[in-house]
Amino acid sequence: MGLPVINLKMIITVHWLLTTWGCLYFWLPPPYIWSNYAVLAIGVWAIAQRDSVDALAMYLIGMVITILLDIIHIAVNYERVADIQIGGTARDQFRFSVGMAILSLLLKPVSCLFVYQMYKERGGDCNINIGFPDLTRSRDRTSYQTIGEQEPHRPPSTSSETKITVPGY
Repeated sequence: MGLPVINLKMIITVHWLLTTWGCLYFWLPPPYIWSNYAVLAIGVWAIAQRDSVDALAMYLIGMVITILLDIIHIAVNYERVADIQIGGTARDQFRFSVGMAILSLLLKPVSCLFVYQMYKERGGDCNINIGFPDLTRSRDRTSYQTIGEQEPHRPPSTSSETKITVPGY
């Protein structure tokens, strides 16, 4: 059972919306905003060039990097802002903003799986060998010719005038 087909436009739209909502209350630093929107811009490039494997690879790598950066940004900045006494609607806006940033962070690994599936469909190949046997399904290699069944080598034909003698060993 494979992964369902998810459109790249939908993935980018959801992450754009969650990133925007995560920044409603100004509690995250500018590098959070820049890194997430830069990766989303690379995703738009991947949409524009449907056959580009490089665009999807860069988007996938950017998503993985922003997962790590988001963890750091949320962990460092939440305590700093949560300790400040915020009252009324600002408190609710802060909670909503934190919730959307965390939801975006939780959805990124799932999105990475779908983007990796698209990467393989476009012809991308990840040849990282870390010492383990092939963890993915083996490729269908039935269309390849085997090289073990070669015809024996024949000496060149000679005319009747010339005789070649091969010394016996």
